[in-house]
Amino acid sequence: TVQLVESGGGSVQAGGSLRLSCAASGYTYERGCMGWFRQAPGKEREGVAAISTGGGSTYYADSVKGRFTISKDNAKNTLYLQVNSLKPEDTAMYYCAAGGPGGILWGGCAYYYWGQGTQVTVSS
Repeated sequence: TVQLVESGGGSVQAGGSLRLSCAASGYTYERGCMGWFRQAPGKEREGVAAISTGGGSTYYADSVKGRFTISKDNAKNTLYLQVNSLKPEDTAMYYCAAGGPGGILWGGCAYYYWGQGTQVTVSS
C-alpha cells in the first residue's frame, strides 16, 4: 500500500516562506514522477509543480514560477516544495501526488497516488 504524508504547512504573512515535505511509504521515489497540487475553497484542484522520475526535469504552473521550487531526495523517499514570496492567493490545501498507471495527467506525469494534504494560509 502506497502512503504519502505531507507536512510543513502553516500560516504565514505575505512574502513569507515555507518548506512542504512529502514522505512516502510503499513507493519507490526513483521509479516515479511526482508533483504538488493545491486546492483553494470553492476552486478546482490545480497542478503546481512536477518533477521527473530522475529529478532532472521540473515543470511549474505559471502562477508559481520563480517562487516555488520542487525537489526530491530519493535516499530519504521525500519530496519537497519550497514556497517563497507567498501571496494570499497561494492559500490552499497542498497535496503531494505520485505517478502511477491510469492517473491524472499534468506536467508530464500521470498521478495515481495522493496524500491527504497540508494547509497553507497566507495573510496580507
